[in-house]
Formats: sequence, C-alpha cells, structure tokens
Amino acid sequence: MKSVEIIGYKRANLGKTEAKRLRAEGYVPSVIYGGEEQVHFYAPMILFRELVYTDEAHFVNLNVEGEKFEAILQDIQFHPVSEIIMHADFLQLFRGTKIKMDIPVRPVGVPPGIQQGGKLIKKLRFLTIKALPKDMPEYIEIDVSQLGLGKSVKVGEIPTENFEILNSDLVTIMGIEVPRALRGKSVEDEEGEEGEEGEETEAEASAE
Repeated sequence: MKSVEIIGYKRANLGKTEAKRLRAEGYVPSVIYGGEEQVHFYAPMILFRELVYTDEAHFVNLNVEGEKFEAILQDIQFHPVSEIIMHADFLQLFRGTKIKMDIPVRPVGVPPGIQQGGKLIKKLRFLTIKALPKDMPEYIEIDVSQLGLGKSVKVGEIPTENFEILNSDLVTIMGIEVPRALRGKSVEDEEGEEGEEGEETEAEASAE
C-alpha cells in the first residue's frame, strides 16, 4: 500500500474563529483518533492533494511536531461552494487491528464483448474491504476476460485472500453494456424471423 506523508502542527485553540483563520492561510484543521487520546492539528492543504484527488488508496504517515502516527483518512469535509477542505479526520492504525477502507477496482483482461461492439461499464469504483493493515490490498483486480455482451461480474465472484469484502455479494461491479444499435438490431432480427415464419404458415394454409 502506498503512503502519503503529511506534516502537521498541534492546535492550541480549537475554536471556530481559529479554524477559519487556518483555512484562510491554506491549512486544514484535522484530528487523529483511535489511540489513547485524540490529537488536534493542522497541516498544509497542498499536502492533501495526493491523498484526496485520486482514485488510489493510501496509508498516511503523519508527523505532528515530531510525534509520528500511521493512519488512514477516515472522513473529510469540503466547503459546498468553494470545495476547499474544511476538516479532515484520521484513524490511527495498529498492526494487529483490522480496519475498513474503500479500495479501487481495476479490470484485467480484454472482454470478448468489447470486440463484439459492447462497452465495459464500471458500476462500482471501489469495494469496501476489511483487513489487517498488512493485508490491505492496494487495489482489487477484476477478471473481465470472459465477459461477453450483457455479462457482468458480481461481488460474490471475487476471490478473497486475507481480507473480507463488505459489499453485498449480489452487487454488480462491472459489466459489458450492449450498445443501443445492437439491441435494436437483435430485436429487428427476431421480429423478422417471426414475420417470415408467419408468412410461411399462411402460404402453407392457402396451399392446403
């Protein structure tokens, strides 16, 4: 699992006015919990870029005035208009304790359905995984090499090793969408075949 380094500074004042001032100066008011006590700190917003604006999952190495923590980003709040980061919550990691993370999925293989004119559609970008930190995968590979038109892969079909998938087994992760043009063509073909059969039947009836 990749890691992001974030350097922070302890907060002496936890008031709203102070938090507003920190944001105006380009910092993110934050907290880390899960250990013996919560640690309130602030860190440069620019250091969150690799952690937040990505589809990848990361552990976070926090250094708060020399005190080091390994953590994951548990929650983050954005301003509804400006979209600046308002606050971040981190959960401290302990190697013997299982955690939950949203892990990205990646298709592997070339689906036959693509060659038949279909399109690979992702229904889920992430799967919620529960595992020990050492067993947490960086991403989940989804084998799509056998998918034909209209076929899909569900959560229950994904092999797991040293981790648990918390999503429902019946949820579709990705599949091959049948293009509208092909759907229309298949319907016309079926109707045409039925029509021809009907004409033959009428001709046979006349002959009789």
